[in-house]
Amino acid sequence: MEFSASMMCADFGNLHDEVRSLDEAGIDKYHIDIMDGMFVPNLGMGLQDIKCIRSLTSKPIEAHLMVCKVNSYIDILAGAGVNTIFIHPEADYHPFTTLQRIIDLGMTPGIVIDPGTSVETVRELFNVSKNILVMAVTPGFAGQSYLPYVAGKIRELLALKHRYGLSIFWDGSCTLDKIAEFSPMGVDGFVLGTNILFKRKTTRGGGGYFSRISEARNAAHNSEVSI
Repeated sequence: MEFSASMMCADFGNLHDEVRSLDEAGIDKYHIDIMDGMFVPNLGMGLQDIKCIRSLTSKPIEAHLMVCKVNSYIDILAGAGVNTIFIHPEADYHPFTTLQRIIDLGMTPGIVIDPGTSVETVRELFNVSKNILVMAVTPGFAGQSYLPYVAGKIRELLALKHRYGLSIFWDGSCTLDKIAEFSPMGVDGFVLGTNILFKRKTTRGGGGYFSRISEARNAAHNSEVSI
């Protein structure tokens, strides 16, 4: 089970302290949302933010591209030390080519499935990318409400998991009860944002983050034991 910190929810006034505290608390990965204001109506993190985080941790960094011109970002992110790049296939004219470019640059490719994207429309891409990020909310903003019908999409993916060798990750409106429900089904990881990791400003810092990440791990572990 892997847990990623959704860094768009972090305190940018204390980014150095945030990363060091998250590292010490045992976060597995750093999740970077990159938005161009066109594919989604918001702006996300920039190159300097990524370089800063990369300089402070040896843990994996994954970039979630919510942009229109996907290809223009791949080489830049490779140079910034990103390990995994998730793309929205509907934003790219040639997603196969882009996924292969990510591989050629030594990174891991990933596919994002929006709430409005059917599994069948991206299924052929599973032959190239095994990492699937399922959006439980409409992409672009933190703190949105969970869309219940996404559960059916996740179950559909889980039915294909072993056939294609998929790793399935949850992003958006992640709560402890969702971790407890879906981790025993086979979801491999969750992006932690405002509902768990960054919920209370008063608990920020190594001790607070350690407690919140431990709660998430316990939710996954206890549910697995009970199955």
